[in-house]
Formats: sequence, C-alpha cells, structure tokens
Amino acid sequence: MNALTLLVVALCVFALAYRYYGLFIASKVLRIRKDRPTPAITLADGHDYVKTNRYVLFGHHFAAIAAAGPLLGPVLAAQFGYLPGALWIIIGSVLAGAVHDMVVLFVSVRHNGQGIAHIAAKEIGRVAGATASIAVLFILILTLAGLSLAVVNAMANSVWGTFMVFATIPIALIMGAYLHVWRKGDVLGASIIGVALLFIALLAGPYVADTPSLARYFQYSNNTISVIIPIYGFIASVLPVWLLLCPRDYLSTYLKIGTVVALAAGICFVRPDFLMPAVTSFVHGGGPIIPGSVFPFIFITIACGALSGFHTIIGTGTTPKMIASEGDVLFIGYGAMLVEGIVAIMALTAACVLVPADYFAINASPEAFAKLGMTPVNLDFLSREVGEKLQGRPGGAVSLAVGMAYIFSSFPFMERLMSYWYHFAIMFEAVFVLTAVDTGTRVGRYMLQEAVGSVVPKFLERKWMPGILITSFVFTFAWGYLVYTGDISTIWPLFGMSNQMLASYGLILGTTILLRTGRMCYALITGAPGLFMALITMQAGYLNIVTNYWPKGRLLLVVLSIAIMALMLIVIILTLMRWFTIIRKKLYINREYGDNANGAPA
Repeated sequence: MNALTLLVVALCVFALAYRYYGLFIASKVLRIRKDRPTPAITLADGHDYVKTNRYVLFGHHFAAIAAAGPLLGPVLAAQFGYLPGALWIIIGSVLAGAVHDMVVLFVSVRHNGQGIAHIAAKEIGRVAGATASIAVLFILILTLAGLSLAVVNAMANSVWGTFMVFATIPIALIMGAYLHVWRKGDVLGASIIGVALLFIALLAGPYVADTPSLARYFQYSNNTISVIIPIYGFIASVLPVWLLLCPRDYLSTYLKIGTVVALAAGICFVRPDFLMPAVTSFVHGGGPIIPGSVFPFIFITIACGALSGFHTIIGTGTTPKMIASEGDVLFIGYGAMLVEGIVAIMALTAACVLVPADYFAINASPEAFAKLGMTPVNLDFLSREVGEKLQGRPGGAVSLAVGMAYIFSSFPFMERLMSYWYHFAIMFEAVFVLTAVDTGTRVGRYMLQEAVGSVVPKFLERKWMPGILITSFVFTFAWGYLVYTGDISTIWPLFGMSNQMLASYGLILGTTILLRTGRMCYALITGAPGLFMALITMQAGYLNIVTNYWPKGRLLLVVLSIAIMALMLIVIILTLMRWFTIIRKKLYINREYGDNANGAPA
C-alpha cells in the first residue's frame, strides 16, 4: 500500500467526521449554547480562569494533549503491521477519541471548569469522587513520568534539541507579556513575533551545536535533564497561565503543525510505499517490542493517537477554565483530537516506510533482535547518514526520527541533509512532548489543591500562593522522582494501561450526564466506546501483569497495576449503579450546570 493513499483516506474520513458527526453531537446531543457564559467569564481571576482567543486556546489544547502517545505509540504498534494501527487510529479517533474529548470538555465547562474527580463526586457520589481523585492522581503521576522520560531520552547529550527547547521559554514569556500587558488581545502581532523568534532559534540551533564555547551550555546528561524538566514543570505550574504555559503551548503548535504539514507534503512528493507488511506474524504475540497479541495490546500501545485518558485531565483541567464560548467546544475538543489522529498516521507512516529488519533492529534490544533471524538492510547506511549508532535504540523515538529524516531528505537538494533532519526530528519530538508535561503538572496541582482543601479549606483559595507553591512542589517531586530513578521500558506499559482506563471512564461519566438529562437515546454514543475500552483495558492490564511484570519479578509494577485497576473498577461499578438508578427511577435531575431533556436551561 502507498503511504499517500492512507494519508488521503485519513484526511477525508476526519473531515467528514468533523462536519457531520462532530456537529451532530455538539448541536443535538450536547445542545451547546453559545449564549451561555463560560467559567472563563463568570469566574475570571487573571490567573487560571482567563478568557482566551479560540485559536490561541486551540494551540494550547492541542500542544497539551499531543504528547508522546501519537508519536511513539504508532511507531511501536508497527510491530503488528501498518493495517491494525491505521484502522484503530482512524476509527478510534472518530468514534471514541474525538467524542471523548468534546464531551469531557463540555461537561467540565458546565461544572465551572472543575476536574473529573470533582465532577464524579457531583454526579455519582462522594465515594466515587474520592476514589477517582486518588486514581487520577496516580495515573497522572505515571503519565508525566512516562512522557518526561521520552523527553529525557530525546534531549540528553543533544545540544541542538536542548537549545531549541530552552529557547521556547523566553519566547513564550515575550508573547505572554505582549498579549496581556503591552498589546492586549493582539493575537496576530504575538503570533508574528513568536514565529519569527522561533524561526531564528531553528536557524541558530546547528550553529550552537557546532560551536564548542556555546554547546557546553546546552549539553547535559540524562540525570541532569531528569532534574531540569521537573523544575520547569514546577515553574510553569506556579506562574499565571497566560504568562508562560499558554503562549508556549501556542508557539509550539506552530512547530508541531508546521512539521506535520511538511511531512504530509513530503509524503505527497515522495509517495513512499509501505515496506512493512499490512499484518505481521506478531499479531498473535511473541513480538520483540510489544509482549502480547494485537488484541488487546494495540489499544493501549497507540494510546493518545486514538483515545487518551490524559485528554480527560486536560479537558477538565486548564482548557475549560479558558474557553471563551461554548461554541468553541466542537472546534477545540473534537477538532484537536482529529489533528492528533493525523499526527499518529504520520508517525505510523514514518515507521512503516523503513525496511522491517531495520525497524526491528532499531526498536528491539540486541538480544531480542538476534532471535528474529533477520539481517538489517540499510541500517549501516542510515547510521552513517545521521551520524549516530541506531541499532538497539528501543522506545520508538529514534526510529520515528529516522523515518521522518528519510522522507524529508528525499526532497530535491535535500539528499545530503539527512543528519540535519534527523536531529531536527529529535528536537521536534522533545518539544512535542514537553508541552504536555507543563500542562499536566498544572492540572495535578489543581487536583492536589482540591484534595488537600477538603481537609484544609485554605488550599481551595485559587490565589493563595503558599498553597500553590506547596502543592506544586509535592506533585512535581512525585513524578520527578520516578523520572530520575526509572526508565521508559518499565513505565510506558503501565502508563498505556492506566491512560486508557481513565479515557474509558471519561466516556462512561459523560454517559451518566446524558442519562441524567433525559437523553437516553444518545447514550450509546459515549457508553458503547467507554464500556468497550474499559473491558479491553482490564484485559490488557491483566495480561501485562501475568505475562510481563510478574515473570520478570517487577513486583512494584504489579502492585501499581493492581491498585489502579482496582480503583478504576470501583469507580466504574459505582457509575454503572448510578445508571441503573437513573433509568429505573427516571431521575432526570436538573442542576445549575445542566439543561433538561428539552434543552432548556435548568
């Protein structure tokens, strides 16, 4: 199959889905009201609740949700062939991921921008809320640790990548000050300034890397990067959202979408064929990268590329506190997820245009690759071209960078620039992931403040700086410790399982609100993918324990897996009980944050 064919199919399906299915859910199912004031207006505080331009907020939201999942997950899933991953990305994004993102964002907007645990407490009960709060904090810590480890592996000893990531911070501060102090609301001016400075930084990257007197300021070991990233997360969590986090994410979106568009153009020009078969022999298990079979492991490996629990956290975290109109829920919630689906398709393409033996040689450990009986074809050539040893570099980041560099270097006059494009791709991956780390840390701070505030009410005051500092430090230290002491091979599988478990609950909780407001005829839109993913993820979690963690003696990971599965199972059961109560007693309850069955405000 040709890569261009897959890209065209995905773009057509996503465009039709947004125009018809997304609009149907927004107008008929959720009954979005553009005239209803959002929390960014009613609770404006200039720190967390800030009315934000829809395009700037789209940039922040997309940058926050599009992390390592849509980049690395599809690359790892290429072990099964290009067809299983492509089908799940396209179908999952339309029917599950984009629906999930729009529904949880809408629900949080109607709940004054509160987090999923708070919403669960209001809709299901205090026990469900408390259990969900503990589970989500666990999941978020694991998620940020897994994402940060991907950044550590990409930035360590990479002068260009580290310089570029560091450069986005002062550029974002300038944009934030311009938008909110110097020229309030001038999005176009801020965009021009940000893009111009970003372009200058991109041009300066190779010069900095090749100048020893400058390079030494940006060359750090894994351990040093493991400390720097949590420090950045802490600072981004404490500063006002408009000053660093939102403009940096908006700025990063230009780089992200620009690179994806360039990659799409490269695919259109080169029209590479998939060298990876549609389905490999590893669909039944026994693969060197993913331990299990395509069903159910494809669903937790691709993760954010089709459906993601991390989106639950962002959709009930920073974004609902900044959305200016309910009318933007479709554009930001459904639209951003479809763009992420395109990113996942690109990542899958970059992996599958490599010779299978080269792909497995990069992503499998040397011992596992030796058992396959394969002989690399172009690996020595690729290693010479990019200037690095490529064999035995698992995790997906390296093979993705090689695939992207191969496509870019196929342009006219670009044949000798493969090393440039490879290092650009590594930098791109680091920037891509780090924007989710800062937002996730801020959301974790929100959740911890709510949890501590139930005992010490002073922590519930949004502008009380000691509470902000204390909760930010505690939460950042928790995931930072895992980053410093762990590795991606141990944390990523657990992240995938817990992430999808949370996504399934986001859909299930959304179904509860549809039932409560008398919209039972639409309940399957969220309930069917939610229950399906809950069952699939439980199965994957069980198999991961008995076939991966337990035989290898990883008892801590066994305990964490069981704890998260048990907590989420309790919340799901309580929610299903709530479903039956609503249906049996017809408890169509109107509240200040909902509409009744006829669409009228409560």
